[in-house]
This record gives sequence, structure tokens and C-alpha cells, in this order.
Amino acid sequence: MEIQEKIAARIKEIRTAQNLTQEAVAFRSDVDRTFMNHVENGKRNISVKSLEKIVVNGLGTTLQDFFNNNLFNGKKK
Repeated sequence: MEIQEKIAARIKEIRTAQNLTQEAVAFRSDVDRTFMNHVENGKRNISVKSLEKIVVNGLGTTLQDFFNNNLFNGKKK
């Protein structure tokens, strides 16, 4: 799985666990709704700055917690 697909899956996992819509996360992150959709579907290779906005502002978590997941440490879920 490519890194952008892993990031997309992790964003969706956190977003759905919090019962948030893509639109709500986009608004909190100050990014366009369609951009958010492309990121979550693994169609965009986003910058670190945009990732930080989505993770910290939109999802209310830290980058450390975001990446501290089996998707990123080579272990299968």
C-alpha cells in the first residue's frame, strides 16, 4: 500500500470514529471540501502542512498519534 493510501485510510478511520463528515473536517481544517475528498480517497499527494491542518485542526489529534498506528509500522491490523 502506498503512503498516500495509508494516510487516506487513517484519516477516514479517525473521521468515522468521531462521526464527522468530510465536509466538517474540511471546514475545521480550512481546506476545500473536494480537496478533503481527494485526500481521503488517496488521490492527492498532500503536503506536510496540509496533513498537519487536517490531523491537528480537523481531527483534533496529534501527528504522533496519527502515525502511531499499525498502518505505518509495517504490522498488519
